[in-house]
Amino acid sequence: MKPDTRQQREITVKTKVIFGQPSWYIASKSVEAFVTQTGGHLAPVIFTIKGRQIAPFSIAPWAMEKVDRSLPPVLRILRGDFFCMPFGGNETSYRGERHQLHGETANAKWKLEASQPRHLHLSLRTKIRPGRVDKHIFLHDDQQTVYQRHVISEMDGPMSFGHHATLQFPDHSGSGLISTSRFVYGQVYPDWFEKPENRGYQALKPSAEFTSLAAVPTLTGETTDVSRYPARRGYVDLIGLVADPQLKLAWTAVVFPTERYVWFALRDPRVLTGTLLWITNGGRHYSPWNGRHVNVMGLEDVTSFYGPGLSESVRENSLTRRGYTTCAQLDPATPLVVNYIFGVAAIPAGFDEVASIEPAKGRVELRSNNGKVVRAKVRTEFLYER
Repeated sequence: MKPDTRQQREITVKTKVIFGQPSWYIASKSVEAFVTQTGGHLAPVIFTIKGRQIAPFSIAPWAMEKVDRSLPPVLRILRGDFFCMPFGGNETSYRGERHQLHGETANAKWKLEASQPRHLHLSLRTKIRPGRVDKHIFLHDDQQTVYQRHVISEMDGPMSFGHHATLQFPDHSGSGLISTSRFVYGQVYPDWFEKPENRGYQALKPSAEFTSLAAVPTLTGETTDVSRYPARRGYVDLIGLVADPQLKLAWTAVVFPTERYVWFALRDPRVLTGTLLWITNGGRHYSPWNGRHVNVMGLEDVTSFYGPGLSESVRENSLTRRGYTTCAQLDPATPLVVNYIFGVAAIPAGFDEVASIEPAKGRVELRSNNGKVVRAKVRTEFLYER
């Protein structure tokens, strides 16, 4: 899928204020979406399936409030999916580069390059590490999917990056069933993610390793099932999964049985090597969180060492010592292309958690643990286009 270059020119398209943020609009017959001018956050995204509307993404409860201006834009805007580069907190500078939380791509103002009925092209000139990022968003009239391509050019040196898709779960225990493609290593964030003295609380044991989302060690010495959510109200945690690099297609999925749909995301695991689950259920009691960011989970497909930032992703860490990649080497002569797809599909009664997602001609087949199959129109070839 390549942009139509016949009309690639700078144009003027008015933004509309959505949940407090000037945003661009893109739509097809079955999807409509808004992209914030600042930070490029993609939300709300509204899918229409058989006459009903589905809006899976979270929007921060303070979106319409006046918050402390010292907060980085990424936290003031916090919604939906956004591209982070470098990924993470970035409190430690790297070779004189002091990046913002999740980088300029999640905080700075994007420029509109082109707007077509089902294709939005934005660009960003980065300053902290000079270069260019082009953001393309594509829709199809006959699909409930969103295709994103980020092209990083004119940059040199190591870089961490990733997508930060953040879903809002219905407010009843275990309303969502989470599963992923095969992973070769799973670990709770290898340090304290939150501390009580800072008015933050976590439930999972730092550095604990696991082989199944259904049995993740907690601070109390027990295990908990991270694949059923919401759960553990009053806590916020972060876990990481390293995808099997032998997979051609990696995926994350959340089934919402009561709402009768599944959300899924697809990627090339050689480009986005792992997934972070940011499990945020009221565990932060400082501003602007104030214990009210609940029933939200980030399913973040990344190439990064968890969330500390670029410096920690570049140097030797607990993942690189095991042979896993936590950053990419940028070359100004060869742009890095990061492709990513997410979408939704209706499910039949009794469809439980996703066990596999397999590509077929013009579609993917999602198979549940109990053998039920759902087919969704998707061009998986997009993931490998450069």
